[in-house]
Amino acid sequence: MKVLVIGNGGREHALCWKISQSSMVEKIYCAPGNGGTANIAENINIQIEEIDELLKFALNNKIDLTIVGPEAPLVMGIVDKFQRVGLKIFGPNKECAQLEGSKEFSKKFMDKHGIPTAKYKSFTNFQEAVKAIEAFSYPLVIKADGLCAGKGVIICNNKYEAQKTLDEILNQNIFGNQGNKVVIEEFLKGVEASLLCFVTNGKIIPMESAKDYKKIFDKDLGPNTGGVGCFSPSPLFTPELKKIIQDNILDKISMGLKKERLNFKGILFIGFMVVAGKPKVLEFNVRFGDPETQVLIPRLNTDIITLFLKTIDGTLESSDFKWSNKSCVTTILTSKGYPGEFVKGHQIKGIDKLDNNLILFHNGTIYRNEKLLTNGGRVMSVTSLGETLEQARNHIYENIDRINFEGICYRKDIAKI
Repeated sequence: MKVLVIGNGGREHALCWKISQSSMVEKIYCAPGNGGTANIAENINIQIEEIDELLKFALNNKIDLTIVGPEAPLVMGIVDKFQRVGLKIFGPNKECAQLEGSKEFSKKFMDKHGIPTAKYKSFTNFQEAVKAIEAFSYPLVIKADGLCAGKGVIICNNKYEAQKTLDEILNQNIFGNQGNKVVIEEFLKGVEASLLCFVTNGKIIPMESAKDYKKIFDKDLGPNTGGVGCFSPSPLFTPELKKIIQDNILDKISMGLKKERLNFKGILFIGFMVVAGKPKVLEFNVRFGDPETQVLIPRLNTDIITLFLKTIDGTLESSDFKWSNKSCVTTILTSKGYPGEFVKGHQIKGIDKLDNNLILFHNGTIYRNEKLLTNGGRVMSVTSLGETLEQARNHIYENIDRINFEGICYRKDIAKI
């Protein structure tokens, strides 16, 4: 098989790494890819939102299976375009991708099908939205309806901040058309958790659990990021919590998809807040998470191509999944200044000095003039499997200082529980 992976982050490198282990695969392409994918796939200089170019490439190169990493092309309808010309592609269609692409769509879906979530109201009119905040206590959450490159969720601590945020989104259009509508939502205080599930024909099959770290600094201080560390499995997911999630959330999502005739085939990433032992859904994503993929994929003992194909043809069962009992940890090296402004183009040295059994996934790297350079805020995911969480964690921190680039930063407390 010839396989095309779309994306250029740590998630896509992890997927390419796993796909390369399949006996069914003879050639992997990655568009646009990064310095890490270049070692196991052929990087193609097509950006993730250039859907027509990606389609042309897939047709011209007789691609047998395409895997979509990021959310933007899914929301834009890449799956529909590929399917119309008979190409196999893994990911939800445009209609189903609204579960991530529109905050209002997902909240209405949750409301309609009795899925526990925070109370909310949605608005397109600034004055109406300002009046509505009187019904909420602080802090409250204001979300632009669209994707907004992951920046459209703002926590407001008082009335002034809420009014200012509404003005910026609805009047000043800081998110363009993605902010034509806002969702005002109650703030949930609890323990955040997430679960990635394969979905096909209304069946929802959860993957193993994972816990990610969003704050940039140790002890969960500083601004939020796209995720700077992760480990699997998560001790939060006790048998009791898993049963509550299955009965109150997964089964209801499954029924909702069937009732709405949403032919969802792909990954559903469910973000929760566990409040007093009860999970409420914060959001849906319709693709693999990053950095969750970097700790889940190494624990997966099944040929991932089989899972993709069975998802597409609707025959996937929970018995198709085989998981390692080992723990997995990843710590992400970041550029100084991230998640704010940072400088790209610093040479990365020392990766040849890492232990052979350490796994290194590239997030934001590029080869230029035969030198490996930084090319993003999140640069590399240093990953290890271990018999215990502590063993995996120790293996990372014994190796991590062998890697070096100017302005290198990382948290020192990932998986320290």
